[in-house]
Amino acid sequence: MKFTNGSWLVRKEFEPIYAVEYGYHRVKGGRLCVYAPGVHIGGKGDTVNAPVFTVAFTSPRENVIRTEITHFRGAVRKGPFFEVDTEDVRTEVTEEDDRLIYRSGKLEAVISKEPGAWQVDYRYEGRLLTRSGYRNMAHMSDRISGMTYMTEQLMLDIDEQIYGLGERFTPFVKNGQNVDMWNEDGGTASEIAYKNIPFYVSSRGYGILVDHAGDVSFEIGSEKVECVQFSAQGESLAYYVVGGNEPKDAVSGYTALTGRPALPPAWTFGLWLTTSFSTDYDEEIVTGFLDGMKERDIPLRVFHFDSFWMHGFEWCNFAWDSETFPEPEAMLERYHRRGLKLCVWINPFIAQNSRLFDEAAESGYLLRKRDGSIWQTDMWQAGMGIVDFTNPDAEKWYVGQLERLVDMGVDSFKTDFGERIPVKDIVWHDGSDPVKMHNYYSFLYNRAVFSLLERKLGRGRAAVFGRAATAGCQQFPVHWGGDCTANYLSMAETLRGGLSAGMGGIGFWSHDMSGFEQCATPDLYKRWCAFGLLSSHSRLHGGTTYRVPWLFDEESCDVLRFFVNLKCTLMPYLYGKAVESHEKGIPMLRAMVLEYPDDRACRYLDLQYMLGDALLVAPVFRPDGDVEYYLPDGKWVHLLSEKTVQGGAWKRETYGYLSLPLFVRQNHIIITGSRDDVPDYDYTDGFTVLIPEFEDGAKSRCILPDMDGRPAAAVSAVRRGDVVTVEVSEDLRWDVRKIGEEARKVERDGRKAVITLK
Repeated sequence: MKFTNGSWLVRKEFEPIYAVEYGYHRVKGGRLCVYAPGVHIGGKGDTVNAPVFTVAFTSPRENVIRTEITHFRGAVRKGPFFEVDTEDVRTEVTEEDDRLIYRSGKLEAVISKEPGAWQVDYRYEGRLLTRSGYRNMAHMSDRISGMTYMTEQLMLDIDEQIYGLGERFTPFVKNGQNVDMWNEDGGTASEIAYKNIPFYVSSRGYGILVDHAGDVSFEIGSEKVECVQFSAQGESLAYYVVGGNEPKDAVSGYTALTGRPALPPAWTFGLWLTTSFSTDYDEEIVTGFLDGMKERDIPLRVFHFDSFWMHGFEWCNFAWDSETFPEPEAMLERYHRRGLKLCVWINPFIAQNSRLFDEAAESGYLLRKRDGSIWQTDMWQAGMGIVDFTNPDAEKWYVGQLERLVDMGVDSFKTDFGERIPVKDIVWHDGSDPVKMHNYYSFLYNRAVFSLLERKLGRGRAAVFGRAATAGCQQFPVHWGGDCTANYLSMAETLRGGLSAGMGGIGFWSHDMSGFEQCATPDLYKRWCAFGLLSSHSRLHGGTTYRVPWLFDEESCDVLRFFVNLKCTLMPYLYGKAVESHEKGIPMLRAMVLEYPDDRACRYLDLQYMLGDALLVAPVFRPDGDVEYYLPDGKWVHLLSEKTVQGGAWKRETYGYLSLPLFVRQNHIIITGSRDDVPDYDYTDGFTVLIPEFEDGAKSRCILPDMDGRPAAAVSAVRRGDVVTVEVSEDLRWDVRKIGEEARKVERDGRKAVITLK
């Protein structure tokens, strides 16, 4: 929201109060309260008729400072509130003549005591990150509506870039944009987003999480060009400063605060195929798809039944349509015997014609209006109501319906929707603020379903396929990018969304390969399959037409098979990166700036990415196969051709369908597995260590996981002179291969290999 009219004037409808200067302070435990008057206090008389802000500094975790700005403390504060993981933190408050310093680890807030010059500097290891200063911290009253807002403006430095704020399909660098936190079902071609996360990352290495679950409004250099402004309705506003030296530190710190992603089971990394949304299908058609994939030797790991596994007009009744699927348990068992995992579509809505509606209504499980009636709409399903997950009994009832499906043989749920949550005339069971619940509902919904799967299947064996999200939802993987369109423009905006989501802590992300809306050309289908199989999770899904490859052309079968085989072979490396995402909170699909924060070119790149820390991927976005991409400095080895390329420059090349820019980073190990037909297998049995270009003195070490994500072995490599020595910590069956420039000699001896270079 914009409050000003240029640098000096405030818009006519707003009356501002600004924090003007330090007044006095109090310290209690680890909390520093600074009282900042809205006028200069020159004498005792100035304390009369003067507003005062209470600015409280606390620290939930080391290197994180929470700043809460309050005007009127007596205002009602309704939830929901973001859940955060806290730890015991030693904080320090140091008072000097001209300033106060509040310190947590390497991060400090420095409050100026200079009269008439309110200023808070946030510093990490003594380096200025950002600042709240003159006319930045404010309370705004709307003279017309009577509504009040709290707003803060934090300094944008020269040549500073801002990223994140959820899965956004607008330009990757957010400078110059205004962004409102409001989950909506808007596809991938607008500023509307399914996943709004009030957290942004700076190229300077810090992150800001606004601690408000509602409709926070951000102006990123779009109102005051030298500031990021954020505002929300009410009498108080809080935000966390996450300290760090580079963007990866900020993302990791944010996920430590709001929850690390769970580790998805290894089978989820294989190819998913769906019925598509509104197509006709029954067991015969589905079996035909499965037979067609098997006949063409295309490995398929998961089959997903979309909406019409239930009878139309009855979503959700959580019952198989008896006319289409008369024996669902027997059918699911037949598919399990084929080696498939099974997923079904759900949403949090109960249609009026559902067999469950009356029970839910009478028991108080559905969202109600102020007059006590159930909130209903005909949008999506006739007369549907919304499950009220703030009611513990409603959540228990809802997951009870899903539990029967898990007992029947369902392995996962696509947790669709969660965005269309009303706010007008609404009363939640626990009294939550309807505006705040609009986005936060996605957290309660996905947590309920994910927790059920963990309870039934075991920790490390649960996965959903979720669409809506907010802060903290990264704990419940996997997420997908919503309804994209079958064209190259939408493929590119989908990637932008994934990169932005990763900056918001979403570690595991997918998208509808070849697009959801409309139907792709064979050319687009093949290019998108390459991109999709080089994402963390890979799903073929569409709207009104099937997505099996032979309906496009037979070459599509060859392309799909090739990249599924490639992904399965790469699983020892990929699952190792999945464990890293789970443990450190760094996404698998990484914007280039996460791995190369000091390379200026990488700060703006949104048509390529790093898959983990060692693989660079540049999808092809043109039907002629031309692709322009950037390789950072160093030597890179193309994984498929094994050709060595010098980086530090832009490249432009043409690729066929069975290739794309896929490069191994210098001085990084890649471990490949012995199977190309499934993603979940014993990675320790017959793996190969690929050694790309190594500089003299370079070292690399990685952990080889088992299928449960536990460390099975450590693999290390070091170059000294013309010799690269590779060691494996355990006695396993393995091999080593030099890629790029050929080796003169390779000697293996048990757990050790010595590569002599030319």
